[in-house]
Amino acid sequence: MAGTRVAVIGGGIGGLATAAALQRTDADVTIYERSSQLSEIGAGIQLTPNAVRVLNALGCGDGLEEFGFRPESITGLDWRTGKLLFRKPLIEVCRERYGADYFHIHRADLHRVLLRRVEGTPVRLGAACTGLDTGGAGPATVTLADGSKVEADAVIGADGIHSMVRQAVIGAQPARFTGHVCWRTTIPVDKPRPELAEPRTTIWLGPKGHVVTYYVHAGTAINLIAIIEADEWTEESWTAPSSREAMIATFAGWHPKMLTLFQMATDVFKWGLFDRDPLPRWTKGRTTLLGDAAHPMLPYLSQGAGMAIEDAFVLARALEAHADAAAALAAYETVRRPRTSQVQLASRAQGESFHLTSPWARLRRNLRFAVRSLTSRDKGFETDWLYAHDVTQQARPALQAAA
Repeated sequence: MAGTRVAVIGGGIGGLATAAALQRTDADVTIYERSSQLSEIGAGIQLTPNAVRVLNALGCGDGLEEFGFRPESITGLDWRTGKLLFRKPLIEVCRERYGADYFHIHRADLHRVLLRRVEGTPVRLGAACTGLDTGGAGPATVTLADGSKVEADAVIGADGIHSMVRQAVIGAQPARFTGHVCWRTTIPVDKPRPELAEPRTTIWLGPKGHVVTYYVHAGTAINLIAIIEADEWTEESWTAPSSREAMIATFAGWHPKMLTLFQMATDVFKWGLFDRDPLPRWTKGRTTLLGDAAHPMLPYLSQGAGMAIEDAFVLARALEAHADAAAALAAYETVRRPRTSQVQLASRAQGESFHLTSPWARLRRNLRFAVRSLTSRDKGFETDWLYAHDVTQQARPALQAAA
């Protein structure tokens, strides 16, 4: 693939991970970002072992150590009483079972880590994709907002949930409002403060809603995500402003520890969660999709960023293995689409489990949590299918099988 021209549309986590994964090849990579500056917005990310393993392989391990935070466990608590529902140990179990750590990190910090890794890769800012000929026998052609055109042997659509590249590949894909409305905020602290939030992933489970807290910025901020089911439609945006008062009013009656954290919030954002079914295809000619552009998913398994990072590694190995870029993109899709479709559907099901309204249904769920924690060999994880998946070892054999 020496000299293969790769146009990565989007300079977020998926786009930068793709560029990082392609650095060990001879590809000629350029990133095209619609914004005028290369930065990331949003809140915290939970990086599970399947994603951390890839980031380590890409040379980002030092950055995770610098900016990340290792949670002791994932703990589920009752929304009103604070009663322990389940506890899944992380540090020892993840290292022993999966050979990689579990990190919390702020999205902007992960973006910074990846940006360091791709230093020297050409980046064009203010370069929104406004049109695309997906290519076939010849190269693909990207039309940019300034009217200029770029030819590439492979175009990678890493341009997020409102992807222009996806429209060129499959047409418009309607999104379904789930009825789930989410607030997010980060609360600065000088160090982990257990009286406010334990040094773990804490999930407060209630009827029609749940709240998640964990540490980011190397333990100097508490990331808070609060999700509730509502009838109103809310725009699909990470940056719609809301207020502390609206969040407190919505979660009135929840545990006092939660409400204390809510009182400390300053900048609060609100957005609606939209769901999409898995796509029937990602690739057309010399163009393919990656990350949220290919498989936007609900956040209930903490895999949005992780799947984009896995995608990036497999895509780079496919381009490395195939002289023909179109064949490489087709093989990449063949390998990745079943995996990401499974995660999309499992994330949807997890959200339903979190928000049970029937007291009997919640009791049955909590009993299952307890039994699994006591009896299962993976200490209640039931995540081997997710966390043990190792694209750093499996990509090449899987791509050979797909050829």
